[in-house]
Amino acid sequence: MNTTRSAAAQVAQVAALALLSAACWWGWMAWDHTYHLDPDTGESAGPYQPWQVIGCVLCLIGVAVVATWWMSAWIVIVTMPIAFTTAWGLTAAARDQTGLWALGAMVLVTGMLLGTTVVATGTAVVRRAMRGRRPTAA
Repeated sequence: MNTTRSAAAQVAQVAALALLSAACWWGWMAWDHTYHLDPDTGESAGPYQPWQVIGCVLCLIGVAVVATWWMSAWIVIVTMPIAFTTAWGLTAAARDQTGLWALGAMVLVTGMLLGTTVVATGTAVVRRAMRGRRPTAA
């Protein structure tokens, strides 16, 4: 019975991780579709402002750190890029008539995979080091 409860808890954790990863996209950037005119160059830029991208990245880092603290790093490394890219893809595919959103998805999932790997691996190393320093009970 412990195995079933443990498996259910793991599924719930992975589902929560996927939802939080997707929420980073929806909360920070999915709602912005407005391009802005750069006053210095006169060129169109956007649709995202730097503060949105920075906020989204910081949220993703926070989610990855907390998730890696509670579950295996490889689960975080697999789940976050898939969930975030899927959320992005739903928005991009709906607005793109050229089909280039698929190329963007490949670039995004690659970047997410690299970034998540760095953060999750680093967090796992720190977690192991901190657990190794804890005094054991007699």
